Amino acid sequence: MAIDRIFLVGLMGAGKSTIGKQLAKVLNKTFVDSDREIESQTGVAIPLIFELEGEEGFRRREREMIDKLTLQANTVLATGGGAVMNEDNRKALRERGYVVYLHATVEQLLERTRMDRNRPLLQTEDPRAKLEELLSIRDPLYRDVADITIDTGLVSIREVVQQLVQKFEAL
Repeated sequence: MAIDRIFLVGLMGAGKSTIGKQLAKVLNKTFVDSDREIESQTGVAIPLIFELEGEEGFRRREREMIDKLTLQANTVLATGGGAVMNEDNRKALRERGYVVYLHATVEQLLERTRMDRNRPLLQTEDPRAKLEELLSIRDPLYRDVADITIDTGLVSIREVVQQLVQKFEAL
């Protein structure tokens, strides 16, 4: 079975963009990042969208973008970490492609995101508590929508990509 569309879900810092770029290259697909597409469409960075429109405004834009991007053929799509919070997004992801949940521990996510100021939800006194909260809420949704879960914590990007390619070849 050839997989036309691959959708990556997971918390910020799980490796969706980094792994997605490499996976797309190996599979000869187009890589698309929903957050970057929103920035490109609006001409502003996501933190500014959060500031001006709030999370609700951003999520509306994200829903529209996910609906559009999940229809594109021959792609690897990295979704925003909160995309699964919306039922329409979950439905589009489930029905239009193969969903991969990239999972990492809170400790690993914290390490990967600690210097990144482009993460509005982590601009808080206690980023660890925020990541724990987000993971507790979103993990069941990621697992529900995913066709497969891959742990990105203790393996290299190359190893994760190899694992995924092997899984796809076995389908």
